[in-house]
This record gives sequence, C-alpha cells and structure tokens, in this order.
Amino acid sequence: MASERSATAQQHPGAAAARPTTTTSISGGLWPFASFIVCTRNRVQALAACIRSIETACLARAAVTSELVVVDNGSTDGTPDELVRIAAASPVAITLVAEPRPGLAAARNAGMARARGRILVFVDDDCEVDGGYLGDLERHYADGERRVIRGGRVELGDTSDLPFTIKRSSVAARLSRDVHPGGFVLGCNMTMHRDVAALVGPFDERFGAGAPLQSAEDTDYLVRAFQLDIPVEYVPDMTVYHHHGRKAREAIEKLHRSYSLGNGGLCLKHLFKAPWLLRHFCWTVRSACGESLGGARFDPELQLSHWPIVSMNLLGAVRFVRLALTNSTRPQELRQIDQTAPKLR
Repeated sequence: MASERSATAQQHPGAAAARPTTTTSISGGLWPFASFIVCTRNRVQALAACIRSIETACLARAAVTSELVVVDNGSTDGTPDELVRIAAASPVAITLVAEPRPGLAAARNAGMARARGRILVFVDDDCEVDGGYLGDLERHYADGERRVIRGGRVELGDTSDLPFTIKRSSVAARLSRDVHPGGFVLGCNMTMHRDVAALVGPFDERFGAGAPLQSAEDTDYLVRAFQLDIPVEYVPDMTVYHHHGRKAREAIEKLHRSYSLGNGGLCLKHLFKAPWLLRHFCWTVRSACGESLGGARFDPELQLSHWPIVSMNLLGAVRFVRLALTNSTRPQELRQIDQTAPKLR
C-alpha cells in the first residue's frame, strides 16, 4: 500500500501505453479520496461492465478525486489486452497491476500495495457499483472517523440469479460477538481508511478464492480488525449489484460448501484470540441436529442445510492444520507486505 509493492506484483504488461495513473499526481501532492480496487481472473466481459459502472460513479461525483486499481490475477482470456484498451480511453485514472501468484487474497494485497487513496474500496469484478456510490461513501467518511471497516448493500444484478451472496438489510448495524462475521460485510463491497489497512495488515493468503481454504479472506480481515477494537459496520446504502450468474441450486450448494470450508479454517486460526467463533460452530451443530428432527434449514428459501456447514467447517480446520504443519502459514511475499504496511500515511 505504500510506495513499495508486493515482491511479485508487477506493472501490468502494456500499462505504459495507458492513460497516466495517479502516481504522477501524487508525487505532486494530490492524494485521491478513494481507490477502487478490483481483482480479476478470466472474467473479461463482466470486468468491462464493472469498470464502466465505476467510471460512471466517478463522473457523477467529479469533485471527488478517485482512482481505479485493477489487478489481473493470471487471466488467460484476453483480459490483459482489454485492460490496456480500457485504461487508455478511460476518463478515470486507472493503474493496472499483474499479480501472478494465484488467489484473491494475493491479488488484493497487490492492489492495496498500489492504491493511493485515503479510502480503499474493494469491489469484485462481477459487481457493478451504483451511480450514487461515491456520494454515499463521502458522506459516511465525512466525520473524519478512520478506525472503521464499512460495507454496503449488495443487491442482485440479475434477478434471475438465485438470492445468494447478497446483503439487503435496510438497517445499519455493527458487528458483535453474537453475530457470525461471515457475510456481515461482504468482500465484494468493503471499504476502509488506509490507516485501518495499515493496522490490520495484508489479507491472509491462505484464504480466499484460488487459495487452499477457498474463501473467508474478507471474514478473516473483519475478525482481525474486530480484535483490534476497530468497529465493523454495515450501512444500507453504498450499493453494488452482484452479477454472480448462479441460477442452479447445485452451484449455490458448491459455493455454500466453499464458504464453510474457509470459515472452518478461520475458526481454528482464531481459536485462542477469538474463541467466540467456536460458539457459533456449536450453535450450527445444534441447529443441524434440530434440522434432522424437523427443524428449520439454514436457508429455507434455497433449501440449504446446516450439515454441510458442520462437515466443511471440520474439513477447513483440518486443512488449516495441514497448511501450518507444511510451513505454508506465512509466505515470503506476505511477510514483505507486512513490513510495508506501517509506512502508510
């Protein structure tokens, strides 16, 4: 996030031909208010729509200086060439980064290393931001509060997709130990002041899509912030629209299992510092037993069961132990990012 970047994150091939990024302006003293960080892999069409929505939101709030950092996490579908074309024509300053190490967490770390804004905004490549997003963002951070992680509403981008990986609550709330952090703030719409990022550090690269634990890199971040007494807040605006494309229940079940796998590793990782996570696992076991006796399912609308959560939580815990025993807990690249984080200003 400081002037240094991840050891293996690289300037995107061809980026020199693109529109100049905010790096030049920053050397002259101009720091953007917001950095949108979008990580992508082989979703070139969805990515183009995501970028267009961010451009529209930025133009709608032209008085707010913003930038876009796009991290290509090893795409093979023409994404690099398309990104260069988009950046060259964009009205918004775009920084292109290539991160060859697989995994969403690694890509997010590379994006944070290049982001220059005071507020970091994480948006997934299959999402589109609302046209009023920047106005909402500016209002929520207008009081100068820095020590908070804040996430907004996530709606379906396509009403024919099944209602999963969304957050529609109309009530603002703050995370407490009585609520499982998974899904409280979704990683596809998560914001924080760069000072918070400096305190919490990089994303844990064992978690997240493309990593051994498949998910929960965002939830792990929330737990680590919560342990530092940094509030985690959901607000019912700052809306993004999620085009996840899953229309079959089987696809939702697969994702449901992936989330549960990551949460199992998360529970074991924080067993001693956040033992309240274990309480949520026990509650899930109790609910699963009740379900077998005719009780409610985890998601009655989608007919998702509690039992896959239990089994995948246990598998995730085992996998976390295996990663620790094989010395995969702190890759060299992750340690180097840790060392740069305190240099944030």
